[in-house]
Amino acid sequence: MRIGITGTGSYVPSKVVKNEEFEQHAFLNQDGSPFEQDNPVIIEKFKAITGISERRYAQGDQNASDLAFLAAQKALEDAALNKEQLDYIIVAHNFGDVSQGQSQSDMLPSLAARVKHLLRIKNPKCVAYDMLFGCPGWIEGVIQAQAFIKSGMAQHCMVIGAETLSRIVDPYDRDAMIYADGAGATIVSKQEGTGGILGHASASYAHDEAYFLYYGKSYAPKAGDTKYIKMYGRKIYEFAVSHVPGAMKECLDASGIPITDVKKILIHQANEKMDEAIVKRFYKSYGLAMPKDIMPMSIGTLGNSSVATIPTLYDRLGKGKLPGHQVEPGDVVIFASVGAGMNINAIVYRV
Repeated sequence: MRIGITGTGSYVPSKVVKNEEFEQHAFLNQDGSPFEQDNPVIIEKFKAITGISERRYAQGDQNASDLAFLAAQKALEDAALNKEQLDYIIVAHNFGDVSQGQSQSDMLPSLAARVKHLLRIKNPKCVAYDMLFGCPGWIEGVIQAQAFIKSGMAQHCMVIGAETLSRIVDPYDRDAMIYADGAGATIVSKQEGTGGILGHASASYAHDEAYFLYYGKSYAPKAGDTKYIKMYGRKIYEFAVSHVPGAMKECLDASGIPITDVKKILIHQANEKMDEAIVKRFYKSYGLAMPKDIMPMSIGTLGNSSVATIPTLYDRLGKGKLPGHQVEPGDVVIFASVGAGMNINAIVYRV
């Protein structure tokens, strides 16, 4: 029995925000003091590290659940699946719906329930729930979908990653330039044949690492009590490079697939330098150099949309929207991610 992705869809917001639009920001250090460098220098260094030159923001009347719904419609159409046949809708996110100009997160009802409502699904046996697992949430949702199908509890599951991170960034924090909005959706189903999900690995490190990403106050001393997404970037980089390659190796070895058969690695689009370091260390663990063009990237123009990055990347890869990259039926790809918690996971997948 094959359990695999039978349909994909993504929604990339139309609003483009280029790096130059941050030149007038008053970036501050964590203690509230100004940086010594001018903003053009800060932005140039930022691009050199992250690879980001622009990102996408949702329109003012769109929330994360709206983006998820738009991606879900495309995935259902791609899978040629009747929406009433869905057994589960799993929506991965981190902050729920945060309306434009607001600071309060809205998760009542769940985003999955909102997507089901917007899709106008009548079937009460279609169970809708949210996944809070940091940036690896979409991968973890796919792992859960596989378990439901493998156990006989389901035949078709929809797994969505959606986020509007632009609504919860501190304008005084230079890390605000990293984050973006978007949604990616997949249909996971039981099929005839072989392939699909061949192996997976997940782990949570919360002893010393739980608050590497956290909710904190603005760096501006008199900005009030509103909280924003904050991170210890150096600690996250070191954690990711130390732990994600091992998770990738664990599930690849368990799958029985030789590393030379891996066609592409779709890694969470968090930071171009970090992602490259992770993949290089992964190949080094097998005594190999990182192959050219193994790692498609979208962060340069789409930014970091958290749980939406990998399903969006896979959708665009499968539909020929990533020049120089393609996958064919039978190709082996690895999905891998790291994020708040700190959580890591990976999947070995045969297209």
